[in-house]
Amino acid sequence: MLTRQEAESIYDAGKETVVRVLLELSRKVDQLTADFAALKAENAALHQRVQTLEEQVAKDSHNSHKPPSSDGLAKPKPKSLRPKSERPTGGQPGHPGHTLRMLEKPDRIVPHRVERCSGCGRSLARQEPDRVERRQVHDLPEPKLEVTEHQAEVKTCPCGCVNRATFPPEAAAPVQYGPRVKSVAVYLGEYQLLPFDRLAEIMRDLFACETFSEGTLANFKADCSRRLEPVEAAIRDLASAAPVAGFDETGVRATGSLHWLHTVSTRLLTWYYAHKRRGTEAMDAAGILSEYRGCAVHDFWKSYFDYGCDHALCNSHLLRELTFLWEEQKQKWAKEMIDQLLAIKEEVATAGKAGLTALPSSDQDRFLKGYERIVKAGYDQNPAAEPAPGPKRRGRRKQSKARNLLDRFRDYPSEILAFMRDFAVPFDNNQSERDLRMMKLRQKISGTFRSFEALVNFCRIRGYVSTARKNGLNALDALQRVFLGNPFMPAGNSS
Repeated sequence: MLTRQEAESIYDAGKETVVRVLLELSRKVDQLTADFAALKAENAALHQRVQTLEEQVAKDSHNSHKPPSSDGLAKPKPKSLRPKSERPTGGQPGHPGHTLRMLEKPDRIVPHRVERCSGCGRSLARQEPDRVERRQVHDLPEPKLEVTEHQAEVKTCPCGCVNRATFPPEAAAPVQYGPRVKSVAVYLGEYQLLPFDRLAEIMRDLFACETFSEGTLANFKADCSRRLEPVEAAIRDLASAAPVAGFDETGVRATGSLHWLHTVSTRLLTWYYAHKRRGTEAMDAAGILSEYRGCAVHDFWKSYFDYGCDHALCNSHLLRELTFLWEEQKQKWAKEMIDQLLAIKEEVATAGKAGLTALPSSDQDRFLKGYERIVKAGYDQNPAAEPAPGPKRRGRRKQSKARNLLDRFRDYPSEILAFMRDFAVPFDNNQSERDLRMMKLRQKISGTFRSFEALVNFCRIRGYVSTARKNGLNALDALQRVFLGNPFMPAGNSS
């Protein structure tokens, strides 16, 4: 700052001096203004970067699409979006409970006799008991490998013709493992997901299968997969005709590279399909969505919208994104939308118990108006960003996470609220996610698939077992039926 005396000195020096000093001050002001603008822009960029990094750190499985396994050891305390129930935890009044029950016809009876009186010592060996008290012990028989030898007669007719009896299908070689051993091995490997070393150890320890090798197990799996080809085709055809089906996909490594595992799931069906790609190319190759005329439930993966069927969006995905906006960015509209979606879900559950198949039109209109009001409030809280100075850039302008999510709520209300218009449409796509979860677990345990064929076999066997279990069958029994030539075949009304 100039003092008054310095300012007067400049003024007394004449016009040229005043002009020169003013021009120099103007240049300094311009430079300071430019420096300030640069610092302001740099500060805004750093602020945005810090916010982005903080949001990345804040994301976990409860407020984003990240899997629970990514939470690490510092796993957050679960935060349920459901309202607290007034009922106490545990079994409710009237719940029958489950415990071991006595069998009327046990496999073995061990009598314990009273031979002599404990008081006077008199013999009671010939006296009939007043009553018999019963106790039963449920235990496993000693596991051992049972060897059955098949002997086929050979007879020569007086005419010279040699006649040989026919061996059963399970005795195709001089020595082999039977269908139960094969089904147990496939069950432990493909359903219980045991890695080979542990599986072989169990087969040796429990069943004395001393010659059990990795090649043996691979042959069992390949044989099982081959036998299941017609069953897989039937599951695929039934899933294609289902009025409502969940679609999802997840990454899986095979032959050292990333592949994608696609699933189509209903309440009674599970179908898996492995492909090198994730999007439309894989979906076209699977051949279901291109001809599907039902309602496809999925997340917001854009490739699904390339197909002309009805669509419903998974609200669990939306709730996680809304939770993040509410907890981390204090977006009030996000909390209101969470409450709105959960209120509709509760209303749907109540109406379903009353025998309805859709909410009444008046309730649908009321919920839709509340939905639209919340979306409008969200846009008011998140106005569009001003365009950046300079030449106009091609492509879509970058938006905040809140604006992107609001656009989805604005553009897809029918797909998001489909569950209140048709109770056959679920609130979320959790069925498909559950059907995919074990695939990820298998990869965590055993790593990559060594061949694409091994991945295909795993998908086919796992889809069959999942379908069988959904229809009330025991997984091991279902696999035994495969090797006995009578696999479970889902009925035509499965959906």
